[in-house]
Amino acid sequence: MKILQNSSIPIYQQIAEQFKEDILSGRVKQGEYLPSIRGLAKELRISVITTMKAYEELEQQGLITAVQGKGYYVNAQDSEMLREQHMRKMEEHLMNAISAARIAGVSDQELTGALEMLLRTEE
Repeated sequence: MKILQNSSIPIYQQIAEQFKEDILSGRVKQGEYLPSIRGLAKELRISVITTMKAYEELEQQGLITAVQGKGYYVNAQDSEMLREQHMRKMEEHLMNAISAARIAGVSDQELTGALEMLLRTEE
């Protein structure tokens, strides 16, 4: 896990976002336990309170559940919810691309052409 100390994003949010991405992408599977709060804090050289705050945020989002004496495990994810979250992320990135294209004076045709070309290179 990579934490940027000089980022404007709080450390607990960086941790939560990285775990969220791992859970939603399937890199961390349903039923798997996350590292212990103390263990992760020691590994990242941060406060236990910061790690706890990240886990609490994930729990509030319904991604993980605390088990007394065992730690936090990953909840089952609804495939429709996963798809919706990925769609939202995709839309956000596309809106950023459109904004950058507008600033650069790129036409709609050039923008869609660039997207089509990128789609073909993925195949």
